[in-house]
Amino acid sequence: MSIGNKIKSYVAFTKFRLASLVIISALSGYLFAGGSDGNTMVMLLVGGFLVTAASNGANQIWERELDKLMKRTENRPIPQGDMSVREALTIVVFSLSVGLFMLYSINLISAVLGLFAFIMYVFMYTPLKRITPWAVLVGAFPGAIPPMLGVIAHSGKFDLVAGVLFFVQFIWQFPHFWAIAWVIFDDYKAGGFALLPSKKGKSKNSAYQIALYSFLLIPFSLLPWLLGWTGTISLIVATVLGLLFFLQSYKLLRTCSDKDAKKLMFASFIYLPIIQFLYVFDKIEGVIPK
Repeated sequence: MSIGNKIKSYVAFTKFRLASLVIISALSGYLFAGGSDGNTMVMLLVGGFLVTAASNGANQIWERELDKLMKRTENRPIPQGDMSVREALTIVVFSLSVGLFMLYSINLISAVLGLFAFIMYVFMYTPLKRITPWAVLVGAFPGAIPPMLGVIAHSGKFDLVAGVLFFVQFIWQFPHFWAIAWVIFDDYKAGGFALLPSKKGKSKNSAYQIALYSFLLIPFSLLPWLLGWTGTISLIVATVLGLLFFLQSYKLLRTCSDKDAKKLMFASFIYLPIIQFLYVFDKIEGVIPK
């Protein structure tokens, strides 16, 4: 295999784009908490990326036989024979070890959080995906850790700021992931996954729960403003974005169509980074708890 193809295999195995989105959330938390140290930022971003890459890779090792059954995953490196399980394990162990070491160089709690996210994602969420739709709830915990990790990388402790940013991303996980599960429902079904909240799959019940969590995202997204950490711009923009996001989920509730689920899915990818960096840019100096 050529070097170029090998790099492509590594990018696919670690889900490079997904891992990059994760560290963007961590960066927003770090900056919002008041972090500005360049060395810490590098350790947070690279370390967080490596731990996330290890989680994604371990997930693919675990599900390598199932990946062969689904169109969206059948071309991954292991099912295609471009990467052996031994090589995949080596990448996971190396990425996890180096990533945790880099987070530990920031502080112990950051490393513990990174390890917790890895364990919960790989050894709890991954096997539960074929057992119960409650796997989404389990997966929402490690999925919401990045902004909390960013805060703790600066503060070195669990505090209200870390908790608020965690819960904003935690609530966002549900409409985000359920929209994805709706769009690729048939593929998931082929792999034995049933991750929509209703046993009936793509139904009014599932769409109702997606709309409910989309609505709940509005008050949760306003918490930084309610606590006096951000200004009027956050109030206006977060409210408008939240309403637009909810309206798209309401449209899905009315139509129950794949087209509207796909629109909601893309909207969720756009919504989160805008909200998180809105907090950063609209932060009121001197009011963030130390």
